[in-house]
Amino acid sequence: MGNSASLSIRVEPIAGSLGAVISGIDLAQELSPEQVAAIRQAWLKHLVIFFRDQPLSPARFLQFAQYFGEVIEYPFVKGLEDYPQIIPVVKLEHERVNFGGVWHSDTAYLDVPPMASMLIAREVPSAGGDTLFANMYDAHEALSPTMQRLLDGLVALNSSAKADVSKTREDRLKDSARQDAKQEYVAAHPAVRVHPETGRKALYVNIAHTTCFEGMTPEESAPILEYLFRHQVRPEFTCRFPWRPGSIAFWDNRCAQHNPVNDYHGYRRVMHRVTLAGDKPVGPAAR
Repeated sequence: MGNSASLSIRVEPIAGSLGAVISGIDLAQELSPEQVAAIRQAWLKHLVIFFRDQPLSPARFLQFAQYFGEVIEYPFVKGLEDYPQIIPVVKLEHERVNFGGVWHSDTAYLDVPPMASMLIAREVPSAGGDTLFANMYDAHEALSPTMQRLLDGLVALNSSAKADVSKTREDRLKDSARQDAKQEYVAAHPAVRVHPETGRKALYVNIAHTTCFEGMTPEESAPILEYLFRHQVRPEFTCRFPWRPGSIAFWDNRCAQHNPVNDYHGYRRVMHRVTLAGDKPVGPAAR
């Protein structure tokens, strides 16, 4: 498999700001270095990429993820028995709250947040259960130069105990909490991070985890954060992905946020997720 294999890959954007569907590849097969490079290039360009009709076994799903980074375990919920790095993301028919059902960047409350997450759909409702994604490069670029300068110098505090995200985790904590999970994780990160691969600036605060700015009181931080939380998910910065069994989403946690839409009460939705190790966020001031 040479360059011709990567040339067969088709990348079709699904929105103006971010998101693309990749076709012309069978992820159940071994991938060539050229194919892996082509996928990574599309991922860095589009922030989130999607594949259709790839009903991978858990073992193959893990292998696919490992082409792009080191798979790590999630701090709160146990993984599958035979594959502890694969987290089941489940909403059952009787549940009203969905896991992670708020705009967020995954586990921004960790000192070293993940580079990326990958999700494969196992069971989905006949309608509903889409996931929204938002482009934090575009969100930063759309701010005024004065606001950009202010945020470029700020550090944001992030907590796993913020009410919105705790609520969306509670059903799974009842039945599959990890015994070693801490009660609360807190991390300080630049409000704007410089992407280590693209060099671009991305807004790095999110409504699920960010509590205030370092050196400011919560009251002083609140109006700025409330504005940013609204601004960063403006429709023109987003795309929306409808799932089918065997669909895969692979997003860049360093420059994209996501929000699973909770519009399918009474129906079951089962996904499997893996997380890839990242690096400590670096702000513009540190470069």
